[in-house]
Amino acid sequence: MSFLNGVPLRAAFGLVALAAAAPALAQSDPAAAPVQALDDGLLSIMKGGSALGAAGRAAKIGPVVDQTFDIGLITRLSVGPDWLKVAPADQAALVAGMRRLTVAQYAANFSSYSGQSFTIDPKVEARGADKLVRTTLNTPKSESVSIGYRLRQSGGKWRIVDVYYRNAISQLATRRADFESIFAKGGAKALISHLDALAAKSGK
Repeated sequence: MSFLNGVPLRAAFGLVALAAAAPALAQSDPAAAPVQALDDGLLSIMKGGSALGAAGRAAKIGPVVDQTFDIGLITRLSVGPDWLKVAPADQAALVAGMRRLTVAQYAANFSSYSGQSFTIDPKVEARGADKLVRTTLNTPKSESVSIGYRLRQSGGKWRIVDVYYRNAISQLATRRADFESIFAKGGAKALISHLDALAAKSGK
């Protein structure tokens, strides 16, 4: 049997192969898959740019949002305890409004391509039952932007439930603070109108 530095050659090659596979194993965490799908979808609409137009980008990213986000849970958590006071029909309208807003904002914010790329951190962090996946938006000749995604299992699949801009600002917490005062003044109807107005503004 051949040896390499005292280690059987076959075993040494096995260790090398294992070390080479380590990053791929880290990236295979199932919670990273929705983030990869979202990143791919965003790059696609960025490359489509003005040729797609705002409506075209929204139509293209919409199914990706449905696949990667738990919009129902995000809406409920954004509304907070007041959710229990909302009639089922208004709950459905709020979820639909949140989806329209999410899609419109992505279509507006990722509207052109100039060589951008995404890099996903292979280290997926556990946050209780949730997981945190970090990604970086790289733009040539410009500062990179760190984005964190908190994911939770639903129906056996990992779904995004919160987004952290620069890994610090929680979108969920920001919306909850915004929605609380609106709900207090006008209830679910006012909040539905607010979501629709935000979506319309983003879509311009």
